[in-house]
Amino acid sequence: MKLTKYEHACVVAEKDGTSIVIDPGAFSAGAAGIIAGAEAILITHEHMDHVNEGAINEALAARPDLRVYAPAGLGTVFAAHQDQFTPVAAGDELTVGSLAVSVHGTQHAVIHPDIPAVANVGYLLDGGVYHPGDAYFVPDATVSVLLLPTSGPWMKIGEAADYVRAVRPQQIIQIHELLLSDIGLQLAGAILGEQGLTGLPLTSIPAGQSLTV
Repeated sequence: MKLTKYEHACVVAEKDGTSIVIDPGAFSAGAAGIIAGAEAILITHEHMDHVNEGAINEALAARPDLRVYAPAGLGTVFAAHQDQFTPVAAGDELTVGSLAVSVHGTQHAVIHPDIPAVANVGYLLDGGVYHPGDAYFVPDATVSVLLLPTSGPWMKIGEAADYVRAVRPQQIIQIHELLLSDIGLQLAGAILGEQGLTGLPLTSIPAGQSLTV
């Protein structure tokens, strides 16, 4: 599977001619172009850094074959294209072209008790690559490649390390890192990397570049 990393939490997965975009958000400046080649869009939750409403709705209007999968609460965002929207929840199994997708988890990680929690799901692609969205939910499945969030108002780095230990992947790839400075990125790599708490290299893919896993 070829993974192309874009800004923040946006990742494109390609296999055998099928392309899926996960979380094309407002921080991905070229969201329209990123979406253009995809058969489907998977959204983990409703926050703007994970869903670019304008770009996605424009793509749905232009391409009747394009499909969006997301928690049910996002149905109102795509109300003008109801026939192209499928609500998903934990336990669902999807097939998009040559890619099998299973859905895991229920809620966004707690930011603060005063901030209402929203639905959040993670997506496991072909039984191997897992995108958790904004939650450190441990799926009841084998994960070979974990896309690991390393920044955000809801997380701390020790929890990220414990999450990797719980999931036990063979490889970790950094996502959700846009809030980190260069020093913060170096610190995350040192603490979460091979010589740190996880024992695995923390792979960082520059925006627009790809890795085959």
